[in-house]
Amino acid sequence: MGSSPGANAPCKNHLGKPRRAGFEGRLIRFSILLAAPGLLLTGVLIWSSPWTAASKLLLLGAEVVVCLLIGVALREGIIRPLQTLANVVGALREEDYSFRAGLAAPADALGELSLEVNALADRLARHRTGTIETTVLLQRVVEEVDIPIFAFDPAQKLRLVSSAAEKLLQKPSGQMLGRTATDLALEETLSCANETLVHLNLGSHARWFVRRSRFRQNGVPHTLVVLSDVSRALREEERLAWQRLIRVIGHELNNSLAPIKSIAGSLRARVHEMDLESEKRQDFERGLEIIENRAASLNRFLQAYRQLAQMPAPSLRACSVSALVKRVAALETRVLVTVIPGPEITLMADSDQLEQMLINLTRNAAEAVLDTSSSTNSSRNSDCAKSSTPQIVLTWNGSETDVVISIKDNGPGLMNPGNVFVPFYTTKSQGSGIGLLLSRQICEAHGGSLELSNGEMGWGCKVKVILPITRDQKADEQQAR
Repeated sequence: MGSSPGANAPCKNHLGKPRRAGFEGRLIRFSILLAAPGLLLTGVLIWSSPWTAASKLLLLGAEVVVCLLIGVALREGIIRPLQTLANVVGALREEDYSFRAGLAAPADALGELSLEVNALADRLARHRTGTIETTVLLQRVVEEVDIPIFAFDPAQKLRLVSSAAEKLLQKPSGQMLGRTATDLALEETLSCANETLVHLNLGSHARWFVRRSRFRQNGVPHTLVVLSDVSRALREEERLAWQRLIRVIGHELNNSLAPIKSIAGSLRARVHEMDLESEKRQDFERGLEIIENRAASLNRFLQAYRQLAQMPAPSLRACSVSALVKRVAALETRVLVTVIPGPEITLMADSDQLEQMLINLTRNAAEAVLDTSSSTNSSRNSDCAKSSTPQIVLTWNGSETDVVISIKDNGPGLMNPGNVFVPFYTTKSQGSGIGLLLSRQICEAHGGSLELSNGEMGWGCKVKVILPITRDQKADEQQAR
């Protein structure tokens, strides 16, 4: 009969004390009671026989020795298999499934017990293997899925985190596991209503759709939190709504502005033919000129916004980031534009659209620093320039998948960062409020993102354009549709 290490040691109870007073004690007592009548009877018969005393004592001693040997063999035949089974069960309790009980044979009480114990060990081993494989599969899925996933225990301590969640919090899992949701600025994901939108204080303006569910691990309830970034989807819906609104407004305004401008021009021509006093003639001409100019201005305003609704899908081809940035920098002559060269990167993009986007962003930076330079109470403490000279810095860097183009200026910064991408919103007297919105639309059409933030010292603006080096074919098809 096979046994595990320690099979020769006495079995112990849960307190660590030997279990000798129970089953084994009864077995010894019953064995003595079973042998005692025979020993007593044979002893009487031997002692009453006409043999010598030495022969009688020798025969009685041999009988006692044989009984003891039979008792020891009986004890070993019963106790040792039970100890082995106990050790096997103890190994199963410790999740060690490598031991098996011997003498497993049918048509035998002890053998059938050994068979059942071995079958239980096999089943637990398969269950453990399945659990391990399922856990590994779950971990692999969590690592590969491109959405942030968190699992918290009842104390709101983090117990599981996906690779996308590590990127979101910009921390490795080793620094986050065991920390509370409050420490990670994720307490709102546990306190908000399920399947709702929240804004997390994680250094971005993204809006997250929170899904929560419950699961148990080792009998302990846990909370699974899945975050989905819906900012781009919401912006796309918002953009479509603005496009529909612009089409409606454009149609109605075009129907009105064209005849207004035509009638105003005709009336101005008729005024010259009328016999009017000089002062009245000038009033009529001035009023009609204002009407005509405002109609033309409204038409230009409308045409600018129609760009949002009519921007074509990007035509992708190989584009050098270095050449693109240098061309844009050379077009801005009002302000000193410094280009800090980055690595040579070629990406698949629409160079015309990207150039227009960078021109808009550089022009915004130039106008910001020029407005500040004309103010007498402006101060300078930027990385771009330590002096009062208006300056813009363009640079780029990249990884295996993305390229990041940065534009920094030493202007006053963003007065209201939350409204920079709101249509019709502008802080410029001659602005239309579509430059940044159009730039973000171009960036997202290439599968990238556009981020604006104030400088580290609370002033100056930092623009970060993130673009993928290669585009996903499926994303291209969806964009084309």
